[in-house]
Amino acid sequence: MTVKGREVADMMERRKVAMLCVQETKGKGSKARNIGSGFKLFYHGVDGKRNGVGVILKEEYKKSVVEVKRVSDRVIIMKLEVEGMMINVISAYAPQVGCEMEEKERFWSELDEVVDGVPRKEQLVIGADFNGHVGEGNRGDAEVMGRYGFKERNLEGQMVVDFAKRMKMAVVNTYFKKKEDHRVTYKSGGRCTQVDYVLCRRCNLKEIGDCKVLAGNTVARQHRMVVCRMVLEAKKKRRRVRTERRIRWWKLKEEECSVRFREEVRERLSDVKEVLDDWATTAGVLRKAAKKVLGVTSGNRKEDKETWWWNEGVQESIRRKSLAKQKWDRQSDEKSRQQVKRDVAKAKEKAYDELCERLDTKEGEKDLYRLARQRDRAGKDVMQVRAVKDGEGNVLTSEEKCVEKVEGVF
Repeated sequence: MTVKGREVADMMERRKVAMLCVQETKGKGSKARNIGSGFKLFYHGVDGKRNGVGVILKEEYKKSVVEVKRVSDRVIIMKLEVEGMMINVISAYAPQVGCEMEEKERFWSELDEVVDGVPRKEQLVIGADFNGHVGEGNRGDAEVMGRYGFKERNLEGQMVVDFAKRMKMAVVNTYFKKKEDHRVTYKSGGRCTQVDYVLCRRCNLKEIGDCKVLAGNTVARQHRMVVCRMVLEAKKKRRRVRTERRIRWWKLKEEECSVRFREEVRERLSDVKEVLDDWATTAGVLRKAAKKVLGVTSGNRKEDKETWWWNEGVQESIRRKSLAKQKWDRQSDEKSRQQVKRDVAKAKEKAYDELCERLDTKEGEKDLYRLARQRDRAGKDVMQVRAVKDGEGNVLTSEEKCVEKVEGVF
């Protein structure tokens, strides 16, 4: 995710994915940051070379975040409030097959504790790399999985099934009949397996519209993205994200605009018969003249400041890599990957050099403070307080309990 964040954002935007659980992010620290196109990554990691989990949200859901709990570098849970409905999203990364049993048991113990802490009336979705094969068929396990798994079950896959039974959850991938290519989540050379899964509460299965693997869209070298379409009862209306439309006052620095503005102001003042004895009236005349001469901004969302390097050259290189990945799906196209890394590095270096040159100027000083404020806002988990908690730290969802808590404080 340190290098491919913007590529992931573009894929999510293209595929209309609102929330994405990511594993093995290899990012050190407990942070949040924008990755481009309005998407924000919340992540946690201890070692920059292994593990790490995170959740990526679309722009319209960033302000819906109520709480983020970073349990370990293998488990993270996020709580969102959407149209009065509480949605809990867990991203998990289980130990690999060769890891010690003690480490595996510790992971499942952590996950059990997190899931137990989610109230039954709240929505719960888990997106995880469980590093196990639940297998094809569901004899004896029909209450937690369908018949459309892949190949044979192993010990780690049995742990997934046992967890689903304990928590009354369902392995969503296995309920939809798909071609083999749309069930395989991990592909390396001639080896094809299913290790990445989406889980939801058994009682919410009716809300799942579809679940499959995107065979032709991949960012990771071997893993493929599993997409799940869930229909919520409360539908949020689409709103185009716009900023406040502002007068382009900075154009007064141009000599031609400055002259035209002064002429327009004089003309408007000459047409006013009464004496302008208050600032509000004078300011109104100035604003009208400015809008006519200088114009106003469009109000559209500004370009992502942290991904200036994402230019046409880098995007073309990414497209070439994707085509090579599809063509040589069973081979390792190292040359294409290295070219992408070189193009990204060059684009970043050029963009940062231009930024540093601008920051040395008088105008660049304002940009410096603006960038600092932007990074500070992007690094916060909760953009605004949207819930009230009880004495034990649990989020209160009913209006009556919230009122009782507030009245008790005051």
